[in-house]
Amino acid sequence: MDNMEKIYTVMFADVAGSTQLYERMGDQLAKSIIDEVIGMMSDFTKLNSGTVIKTIGDEVMCRFDDVNDAVDAACQIQEKLNTSIVQGAIVSVRIGLHAGPAILQSDGDLFGDAVNVAARMAGIAKGRQIILTQSSADLLAPQLKEKAREFDRAYVKGKSSEIVISELVWENSDVTQMVSLSGIMPTGNNKEPVLELACGGQKKVVNKNIPELSIGRGNQSDLIVNASLASRSHAKIAFRRGKFILSDMSTNGTFVLMENGQQHYLRREELLLTGSGKITLGQPLSDSDETSVIDFSVID
Repeated sequence: MDNMEKIYTVMFADVAGSTQLYERMGDQLAKSIIDEVIGMMSDFTKLNSGTVIKTIGDEVMCRFDDVNDAVDAACQIQEKLNTSIVQGAIVSVRIGLHAGPAILQSDGDLFGDAVNVAARMAGIAKGRQIILTQSSADLLAPQLKEKAREFDRAYVKGKSSEIVISELVWENSDVTQMVSLSGIMPTGNNKEPVLELACGGQKKVVNKNIPELSIGRGNQSDLIVNASLASRSHAKIAFRRGKFILSDMSTNGTFVLMENGQQHYLRREELLLTGSGKITLGQPLSDSDETSVIDFSVID
């Protein structure tokens, strides 16, 4: 019967860093890439007994009767993109989901608590993450539940207290093969690239042997940046699929100036680093002290 409340699992999935994708690839190609990813996410939703409610720009909203089906779909989406190049671009998505009460309307749309909370989870997620409420994780079958770990606590509109948030660790470290979504992977030389970074007298590299570097004001960071608006754990750079991906995890964001003059602002988003340029934490280059500017260069 229409307009009756029941328990659904609602999933939101959207392309991380889509603004930068449009800037980097141009409107036509970026839209084609996003459409392909949206199509892939919709396919995995349907394969796991889910229903696509609607797509809005770079985001898809889905519903499932079983939280396990939703998590299976989310994992399959992440695993596919982890081993894929989409029309020459590395794309990541962020996924949030929650199982809770919602009302299914006659037009197929949903509204209610589950929708609001799932949207909040998606807003918390970063690229390549699956974020869900702990209450949803508690409903999972054992083989999926063991992949969930407590991640954070957050306030959600309509809730009187913080809720516990979990991250679903989907990544299989043994997966190394890369294919395109169309089944063809662009070829290139076999030389492994290196990312060189310099800041305040420090010099660091990221490569196949050192695949991740943390950046921040805290002493635990691999590259310590004494910027007043930097977070203790501000950002990280990861070597993935032969590319260098900068991920912002901060309060005030990360600014990147590319050698071609393009400027990017990241806040809980990711950016593919190419060529050379400058990175500043919490404020643009024009407002940053010279000793807190990170110079980077990709050596192919």
